Amino acid sequence: MSHVQIHFAIDDADRADAIVVSLLAGHLVACGQRFGPAVSRYWWKGSIEQAEEWLVVLKTRSALAPRVVEAVVAGHPYETPEVVVVPILMGSPAYLGWIDEVTAEALQSRGGPRDPAP
Repeated sequence: MSHVQIHFAIDDADRADAIVVSLLAGHLVACGQRFGPAVSRYWWKGSIEQAEEWLVVLKTRSALAPRVVEAVVAGHPYETPEVVVVPILMGSPAYLGWIDEVTAEALQSRGGPRDPAP
């Protein structure tokens, strides 16, 4: 079984937490961590911009990644949100097993990952 971390940045801590809670409720992720705030500087529509953002790191199975990305984008306020998937190449067998255990329900319901609550 392969695993991934999914990262996204967002300027609203409450919205970040709501997205994580929704994903946890649907068993689409085993864990979500919010770090920050951090200062982000980036190009946007021809200008260099700056924002205070939080970085969220989610842990899940590779098979659930497309549904997690879709749910994060749907709940995200940005026009073009940063949502990236990073493979976990190796980890503690017990930790990776825990991810599998927690996310098993999302794979079993309806023959695949289920949609998180809005």
